[in-house]
Amino acid sequence: MAETYDLVVIGGGPGGYAAAFYGASAGLSVALVEKDTIGGTCLNRGCIPAKAFLETAAVNRHVLHSAEFGVNSTQNGVDFSVTQARKQKIVDGLVKGLTGLTKSKKVTYLLGVGSLGANKTVTVTAADGSTQQVQGKNVILAAGSVPRTIPGFEVGGPIMTSDEVLMLSTLPARVAVIGGGAIGCEFASTFADLGSTVTILEGLPKILPGLDADLANVVVKSFKKKNIDIKTGVAVKGHALNGSGGTVVSFGEGETLEVDAVVVSVGRRPSAELLGLQGTAVKQSERGFIEVDEYCATAEPGVYAVGDIINTPQLAHVAYAEAILAVKRILGEPVAPVNYDRVPWAIYCHPEVAWAGHSEESAIAAGYDIVVGKHQFRANSRAMIIGDTDGLVKVIAKKNADGTAGQILGVQMVGAWVTEQLSGGYLAVNWEATVAEVAEFIQPHPSLSELFGETMLSMTGRSINA
Repeated sequence: MAETYDLVVIGGGPGGYAAAFYGASAGLSVALVEKDTIGGTCLNRGCIPAKAFLETAAVNRHVLHSAEFGVNSTQNGVDFSVTQARKQKIVDGLVKGLTGLTKSKKVTYLLGVGSLGANKTVTVTAADGSTQQVQGKNVILAAGSVPRTIPGFEVGGPIMTSDEVLMLSTLPARVAVIGGGAIGCEFASTFADLGSTVTILEGLPKILPGLDADLANVVVKSFKKKNIDIKTGVAVKGHALNGSGGTVVSFGEGETLEVDAVVVSVGRRPSAELLGLQGTAVKQSERGFIEVDEYCATAEPGVYAVGDIINTPQLAHVAYAEAILAVKRILGEPVAPVNYDRVPWAIYCHPEVAWAGHSEESAIAAGYDIVVGKHQFRANSRAMIIGDTDGLVKVIAKKNADGTAGQILGVQMVGAWVTEQLSGGYLAVNWEATVAEVAEFIQPHPSLSELFGETMLSMTGRSINA
């Protein structure tokens, strides 16, 4: 007879392990099923290793510019094998930590492919083909996502997705990045700062589509300083291997580009094909997402879905929030749905990008009469000190009847360390604070956070440094 748990979670990525650990902390008996390694894509093949590469790129960038600070250094290139080893040490340490938490929180960890059948029965198929069954009073599906590919660019040799590029042992001299979204821009920034020649091929009219135009323009200008060649409004047609390990990419109107590596960064698709779902009421959309209500509940009673497998922002921290939401519903506790319009977003290219709430364009499209405040990094003392002055803080607020700036609708940032600065803006947006209220907050000096404070102060009609 199958062992019964209060909660069975399928998938050990951010949404899955968050649900398992949060549920266990609340006193539920929990089984966590993972087919590969705990941590999922984010830890093993995504967020964490990619940011480790970005940090190596940042160190290399600092060394190249060290003379500006009076530091004499010799730049002898990047030993990418050391970069890989450092990345893997970070990943292995975090995996070990999560594995330890399964034990300390008394979560039953089952290694294998989990498939859901009738009556919330989960079959776990191990690598050797053996199976076991567990039963959940409740089940959370958190199977995650995999990189999308495009016809004519099958993975292999010089053609890679984010999964393969993070396993490179040597640094390619020439790189084509297909797709100018968040993931594509992070890889383009990484390789450019490591010394590779980089070309972005984007089918839409601009890179980072949907991003506030002012922020996107800062990124474009900064990328051009890195000699990243940005080609927008072009479609890739195919490629032909050149016989020396690289390939020639065809795009646009008869244009070609010879490179050593191609990184296909065109988004991710939900990974639901191994979930079974026979004998259940769980439904999938045409695009493969599990359909859920505002509380992440599927049409099957007691079965929830969180993370990349549902059609919400594909962000680890959103998966955390959805996991907590689902567990609270299971516990019968009061909980509000996730407000996806106000979640924090972060892109870790150089310069970094971060935002919460409306952009100027989306606020106008939503029918708001708005006031906009901006403050440039080049006017900030800390930005000058660290030698990183490409950036902008932008705040969008409702216009009061008297023309003054009222409720804060959105905070948009681009520049050094904005992913660490966004929290104040995120809180302001989600607490529906007004410009006048936030303008009273004291920011430390000298700091990059003063940019946010100065923007708010200037929107009151008075300012110090704006």
